[in-house]
Amino acid sequence: MEPLHRRLIVGISGASGVLYGVRLLELLRNAGVQTHLVMSKTAEITFAYETTLKIADVKALAHTTHAIDDMAASISSGSFRTMGMIVAPCSVRSMSEISCGVTTTFVDAPRADVTLKERRKLVLMVPGDAAPYRPSPKHDRASSEMGAIIAPPVPAFYAKPDTLEDMIDHTVGRALDLFDIDVGVAHRWGRAGGLPAPVRR
Repeated sequence: MEPLHRRLIVGISGASGVLYGVRLLELLRNAGVQTHLVMSKTAEITFAYETTLKIADVKALAHTTHAIDDMAASISSGSFRTMGMIVAPCSVRSMSEISCGVTTTFVDAPRADVTLKERRKLVLMVPGDAAPYRPSPKHDRASSEMGAIIAPPVPAFYAKPDTLEDMIDHTVGRALDLFDIDVGVAHRWGRAGGLPAPVRR
């Protein structure tokens, strides 16, 4: 892929787990991938609950930040070439709106719609704590049928994480694998990756 097109849209919704979005921005910047950030208003509230980060500092991690209500932004058009879009975290509301085509916020519209229209990858990191919500499985399935990839942020304990940061890194690294971006933080299963091969009994 030409360097000009090494662009990835990063959406951060108001679901729990906004640190996933922050770590994505940090790793992608270090990997030389141009990031275009769009953040919902509820995400800014979640940041206040879950972190001590300032919103201005989070936005500074991205190459370009787009206002939530800027429908004329460059990333609104399919002619603006990107590798796709990842929403980390993705709230059930955002996933549901994407699956139904009801897009009321810029995290969903028009970016997710355009990403799907252009047959680019759309990865939705829907937190596992949303699982008991009854409509969720229906919208999971509908989003997948439209071409989105549902990638819940699930820890991999075979990696023997020592810290929360280790768990976040591995989860984010595996999500970036879906875009063929290896940032060197995902633990690989098998001897070549330095981890024990699965034991067969």
